[in-house]
Amino acid sequence: FYVGPELEYFYFKDNCSTEVLDLAGYFDARPVDVGSDLRRDTIFALQSMGIQVEYSHHEVAPSQHEIDLRYDEALRMADKTMTYRLVVKEIANQHGCHASFMPKPIFGQNGSGMHVHQSLFQGDRNAFHDPKDRYHLSGMAKHYIAGLLRHAPEIAAVTNQWVNSYKRLVPGYEAPVYVSWARRNRSAMIRVPMYKPGKEKATRIEFRSPDPACNPYLAFSVMLGAGMEGIERKYDLPDPIEEDIFEMNPAERKAHGIADLPGNLYAAIIEAEKSELVRRVLGDHVFTKFIENKKIEWDAYRTHVSQFEISRYLPKL
Repeated sequence: FYVGPELEYFYFKDNCSTEVLDLAGYFDARPVDVGSDLRRDTIFALQSMGIQVEYSHHEVAPSQHEIDLRYDEALRMADKTMTYRLVVKEIANQHGCHASFMPKPIFGQNGSGMHVHQSLFQGDRNAFHDPKDRYHLSGMAKHYIAGLLRHAPEIAAVTNQWVNSYKRLVPGYEAPVYVSWARRNRSAMIRVPMYKPGKEKATRIEFRSPDPACNPYLAFSVMLGAGMEGIERKYDLPDPIEEDIFEMNPAERKAHGIADLPGNLYAAIIEAEKSELVRRVLGDHVFTKFIENKKIEWDAYRTHVSQFEISRYLPKL
């Protein structure tokens, strides 16, 4: 099981505010991208530790960045993901600023995701590739995608495990909200990158809903578990949705059979708690403690009186 996560994050001037370092946008370069030196030093540090880096660039939101690691076996990649997050933060500290993997730190701006590219290999052969298929996807790949689609609401509490995660998963900010798959449509939850002749080993699927603040060991496990459930039970894969799902009304989404991801952490906890698959993949001990901890977090959040409530209601009520 190979995974290649794309972790997005922000640079802020300190850890007490969301004051950005720049106002650059997607793939902007110097001089507007003032984080290029930080990314370069981070890449050098990662490579010195034997962690291969594929790409690096400024992301859509101000002061938002992405460094992509070369794919690897899932357990090794979980180790690398933990190391990556630590190195990004340490290099930021050395430069006198703060790096955050918080999913949605700035209101009105895109949040940070962790798109996870995934493939299964049998020896040196990519089990997801079929040269005769119209999408170049094997039956195994299609069942795997179908498994992720069916179980995505159940595993959301693991792949998006914080209260703040669901501030990112809202329409209009490029984060997937609806359970669907496509090839070119980036509003879909799962995307299948276009096949390039001679690149059979690169055939993969991209799961776009997770965020970079998750526990990668648990997240990669439930992704694999959902996909394997689809393979073992031979789930049928629905047709891809290439239309912009954000432009559809609820009736149109229902007609296409498009379900929603949970809208908040509590809804995600309820889905996970009743999931036999999540319990089986995590094991009883981890599953029980995870659900307990998430309920504690939700209770702390729902009883908190926010500045939004004070500003909105105190003068009126």
